[in-house]
Amino acid sequence: MVAIAIVVVGVAAITLDAQQGRGGAASQGAGRGQGAGRGAPRPECVNPKIPAAECNIGATPINWADPPLGDGPFLIESARPEHRNLRVVVMARLRQPWSIAFLPEGDILVTERGGGVDDNKRPIPGQLRIIRKGVLDPNPVAGTPQVHAAGLQGMMDVVLHPQFAENHFVYLAYHKPVPDASGGMAGETTLARGVWNGTALTDVRDIFQTGATRTESSRIGFGRDGMLYMSISASGTGPDVFRSADPNDYAGKTVRLRDDGSIPPDNPFVNKPGYKPGIYTLGHRNGHSMSLNPETGQFWMTEQGPNGGDEVNILKPGANYGWPFVSNGRNYMGPKISEVPYQQDTEQPHVVWVPSIAVAGGTFYTGEVFTGWKRSYFVGGLREGETPRTGQLQRIEFNDKWEEVRREPMLRELHQRIRDVRQGPDGLLYLVTGEAQGALLRIEPVK
Repeated sequence: MVAIAIVVVGVAAITLDAQQGRGGAASQGAGRGQGAGRGAPRPECVNPKIPAAECNIGATPINWADPPLGDGPFLIESARPEHRNLRVVVMARLRQPWSIAFLPEGDILVTERGGGVDDNKRPIPGQLRIIRKGVLDPNPVAGTPQVHAAGLQGMMDVVLHPQFAENHFVYLAYHKPVPDASGGMAGETTLARGVWNGTALTDVRDIFQTGATRTESSRIGFGRDGMLYMSISASGTGPDVFRSADPNDYAGKTVRLRDDGSIPPDNPFVNKPGYKPGIYTLGHRNGHSMSLNPETGQFWMTEQGPNGGDEVNILKPGANYGWPFVSNGRNYMGPKISEVPYQQDTEQPHVVWVPSIAVAGGTFYTGEVFTGWKRSYFVGGLREGETPRTGQLQRIEFNDKWEEVRREPMLRELHQRIRDVRQGPDGLLYLVTGEAQGALLRIEPVK
C-alpha cells in the first residue's frame, strides 16, 4: 500500500473565498466575460459571429465552496506499485498562490496572484513570498513591482535565470497597472527582471511590455537556446477571442525573447508586416505552463479550453494553434466551438481533455526519488466538467516516443484546485492550490 502525507510548516490565517471559478474566486467575477480581467458584457455579445465569441452567459454556476484544507499530513496512493504509498505535506499557507521557484540554497519563492479584499475590506496585492528553511516568512519579498490584481490578473510566474548563480536574475510575469480608455485602470501583461540579493529584489525593471490588456494567465521559461519564452493569454470568451488570431496583438500568443527582453532577429515573424516581432506561436486561448521536455527540448504548454477542449500543445516556431476557430470543446452554454476540431494550417494538440479539468501548471518528472514516474508529465487541474470540488493532479505517462499510454488522477480526495506543480531539486513534487486559502504542498514517499 502507498500513502502520501502533507505536513504544515508555516501557517498564515486566511479567509476562504465563497466560491472558486475555473481560474479564481467567483466573487471576482464568475460570469466568464463578466470580470475575470475581461470587463463587463458588451452588446455585441448578443449575436456572436462564432460560438467562441459568446459572452452573455445565462447559465447559473454551481456555488459550492471548496472545503478548507486540513493540517495533514495526508496519505494517498498512486497506481504505480513502486510508489503506492505517498504522503502529502502542507508546507505553508498562502493566498491564491500561483507559481514556484527553487533558490540554490533550498529556499522557495512563491508568487501570490492577489485580487479581492481581505477581512478589513482592503485590496489584496499580488506579491512574492519566500519560504526559508521550511518556514514561510510573514513578510512579502521587497522590491517587486506594483501589480494590477483584479479578476484573474495579478502576480503570475517566477523563474530564475539559467545562470542564476552568477547573475542572480529573477524574472516575474505580472499585470502592470495602466490607464484604460474609460478612465479606470487595466492590467498589461508585462515581464520584469530583478536581482536577488539574498533577502529582496533590487534593480527591478520592466524588460518587455506587451501592450496587451484584458489578458489572464502568463507563464515563462528558458529554452535550450538560452532564450526566454512567455505565454500571453487572451480573453476566454466574448469578442476579444479574435485577438488570438490577430498577428498585430500579443494576446493569445507565446513570445520568444533574449534574457534582457529584447527580440531575437531569428524570430519567425521578425520584419513581417502586420506581425508583432516577438511572436513565437499564435492561436492560443489561455496558456498555463511553459514546461521544457527534457529529451526533445521542446516546450509543452498547457492551455485551458472552454467547456472541454483543454490541451497540451507542443510549441513549434511560427505555428498557429487554431483558437478561436477550432477546438475540441464547447462553449459554456453548450454549443460546439467547431464541428471539426482541426483546420488546415493549424497545429493539433498533443493531449486533449473532454470534459475539461481546467488544466493549469505542468512539469516533467526527471528525478531519482520516483523512478517509476520517469516519462510522466504532471499537470494541475482546477475543476472537472465545470463542477466544484473536483480539482486534482494528473499524471500522464508516455512511451519512448512520447505517445500517451496512461492517465492517473491524483489528490481528488483533497477537493482542492491545483494551480501549479514543479519538481524540486530534491526529486520530490511540489504544488500549490489555487484557493483563497491556498497552500504549498509537497509529495513524498512513505518510508
